[in-house]
Amino acid sequence: MVRDVIIVGAGVVGCAIARELSRWDLDILVVDQASDVAEGGCTKANTAIVHGGYDAKEGTLKAKYNVEGNGMFDQLCVELEVPFERNGSLVVAFEGDDLSQLEVLRKRGETNGVPGLKVLSEAELREKEPHVGSTARGALWVPTGAIVCPYELTIALAENAVENGARFQLDTAVTGIRREGEVWLVETAAGETLEAKAVVNAAGYQSGKFNNMVTAEKLDILPRRGEYYMIDKSYAGVFHSAMFQLPSDKGKGILVARTVDGSILIGPTAEDIDDPTDTRTTAEGLDKALTFARKTWEDMPTRSFITTFAGVRPRPSTGDFKIGEPADAPFFFNAAGIESPGLTSAPAIGKDLAQRIAQRLNAGKKDNFNPNRKAIPKFRELSNEERAALIAQDPAFGRIVCRCETVTEGEIRAAIRRPLGARTLDGVKRRTRAGMGRCQSGFCSPRVVAILCEELGLDPTDITKFGGASKLLVGRIGEEGKA
Repeated sequence: MVRDVIIVGAGVVGCAIARELSRWDLDILVVDQASDVAEGGCTKANTAIVHGGYDAKEGTLKAKYNVEGNGMFDQLCVELEVPFERNGSLVVAFEGDDLSQLEVLRKRGETNGVPGLKVLSEAELREKEPHVGSTARGALWVPTGAIVCPYELTIALAENAVENGARFQLDTAVTGIRREGEVWLVETAAGETLEAKAVVNAAGYQSGKFNNMVTAEKLDILPRRGEYYMIDKSYAGVFHSAMFQLPSDKGKGILVARTVDGSILIGPTAEDIDDPTDTRTTAEGLDKALTFARKTWEDMPTRSFITTFAGVRPRPSTGDFKIGEPADAPFFFNAAGIESPGLTSAPAIGKDLAQRIAQRLNAGKKDNFNPNRKAIPKFRELSNEERAALIAQDPAFGRIVCRCETVTEGEIRAAIRRPLGARTLDGVKRRTRAGMGRCQSGFCSPRVVAILCEELGLDPTDITKFGGASKLLVGRIGEEGKA
């Protein structure tokens, strides 16, 4: 069977492309080696910031797609019922920093098309953010900066794509891509060969490898690990804006930023590594994050840290995104080397590539495309009247499973039953926040495992944390031959 389009990669960029392509009369298949969308790569482990676009070098694809993508988020998040907040960003200069760099960033941002930029005095900064560190001397105000949940957005994009006819094939590792006649052949680790008229390379840290299989226009992906702390949401009100420090050649620096769910992120570091799958946190990296973050937040409550994590950015050797068809690889479309501001750029990349692909395939637009997706009701955000009505419809919404985040059994069952429903503990976690609170699933995980078993008809020993060999249980106590 020759499909119209195969998208390799189910991160935020791949899912944004799938959702935009589903506007057209095309047969679309998305494949990913992970067990879930937003499971691998940096989609699930980033700063969750919708960047304004002041930092990207003028004239680059990063600058173009950053600003275009930023402007698409308001409507997109309404359509997909994804939480989104334009709380603004501040780039803070401290004692010893070159304050003139704030003006350099402002001018660069204006060249890129970022509206509303303003350099603030120390007094203006402290009026906005009174808890900023004592050595702060000024800041760049970026009113278009925003926050969004990256994995909730990705799941919503994927669900909406499925509702509009796209298909997903997970647990499918791609091992090779080659062209035979007018058809692209996508080979998998399971020995399957998938055929398509067009292929989209949105494979994150593997995007360089797949690009180099088909074109002389080479691209190397250089992994860069960023480590983070997360602080309990009881401190959500300390800072309103995302608090950046002056950027360096390794990125936008250590930030202190509230998420849409109220927890606070500290990080990321920027360490060049050899293994793109090495998402360990290290004492050295975490100490570095704390040292720099304390400039922004001097009385940081370290006793309220609830977890640490790391993500790996696919840094392109060219320094810029690689988008579109190589000259010697017709109908092979790159969305490669997508590091920061990749989350912000994803909607614009998706729209642009979908239009190019549809034009190349002479596809017509659907009359029945539905841009709207209904989210799972969030019990913690409902009024008492809304809660009572929901429980009357389904009593499972009256049973709390995750106490830290006030997640109900009804929400968990809904997450499993949806298009591309959860199949793992982390899959439930990303869709409902069960296990993301202060105890980090210490209380709720046994019940979540039981619900997964009931819904999927599985034994507890079949349930995994994130697919593959990540089993939570290895056997039953007392059974012969099992530990």
